[in-house]
Amino acid sequence: GRGVTPSIVCSVEEVLDMGYVIAREKMTSTFKIQNTSTLTLRYSIQLDSLSSTRDKDQQRLPSFITSSLQRTEFVGTQNYSGLSVFSIFPTEGEIVAGKSQDFIVTFSPDHESLYYSDRLKVVLFGKKIAHVIHLKGAARDHPMFVEGGIPLDVPIESLAVTSPVSSQEALKGGNVLPLTLYYKTVMKSILLILEYIERESSPVPAMTELKVGAIQTAQFASKKNMEFSFDSLPLLQQKGFTIDSVKGTIERGQVKRISVSWVPPADFRADDPPLVTAILTLKGDIKESYRILFMAKVVSAY
Repeated sequence: GRGVTPSIVCSVEEVLDMGYVIAREKMTSTFKIQNTSTLTLRYSIQLDSLSSTRDKDQQRLPSFITSSLQRTEFVGTQNYSGLSVFSIFPTEGEIVAGKSQDFIVTFSPDHESLYYSDRLKVVLFGKKIAHVIHLKGAARDHPMFVEGGIPLDVPIESLAVTSPVSSQEALKGGNVLPLTLYYKTVMKSILLILEYIERESSPVPAMTELKVGAIQTAQFASKKNMEFSFDSLPLLQQKGFTIDSVKGTIERGQVKRISVSWVPPADFRADDPPLVTAILTLKGDIKESYRILFMAKVVSAY
């Protein structure tokens, strides 16, 4: 007899990011698996969100409560409906030696969240995990988004469906539902950290960037282009920060990269690093504001 090692090559290495989609709409992407071995491979596709041990795994404390600051959960936000936010076709079959198989991934979120995620495993012969892909996606109720920096929020959401009514409005007329959770819309915050490397040669500004995008969707096809703008520009310049695009417009389906740089000003003190807040305003079908915190520090190259 002769032993043969099954082997495959996948067109997606580690992460398949579906990007942004309007909640309750769908997006599809395709990846390919090639059988590079000399025997027919029997495969199955498994999702961590459908694992029989998922309920047990969810009993652990999330990483943002424990010592880890990294977002390590592979299964993130899921649909309120109970249906998987990611689906794969086909889920099982055979790939003849030397041939390939295309797989269609469908992303169908039913509510707004930036943290949809799952983990896909390609299993051969019901035993061997041959490849792993981290699936990611985000959904918004409105066709605009801001990406970059460090989001100052919690990556795990409650399964409670909340009502967008303030507690003061709920008290009007004496109608109070004691088990209903009320909330006010909170301005999202993003932290940008710029590290300036101190060296003897000519100085190089510390750099980072934000992405501002408009989602392509038929729901808002008749709307005009999205606009963005920053405020607090004089204070930012005084503290050494420079933004290459302080305002502009973005067409549907486009993403604008906004570069941010920092050079220590003349009055810079290492024991008092600057922290400046500016408001980034987006105008599309609605008006949204983001609190951007600019933090900078000097790091020695030696």
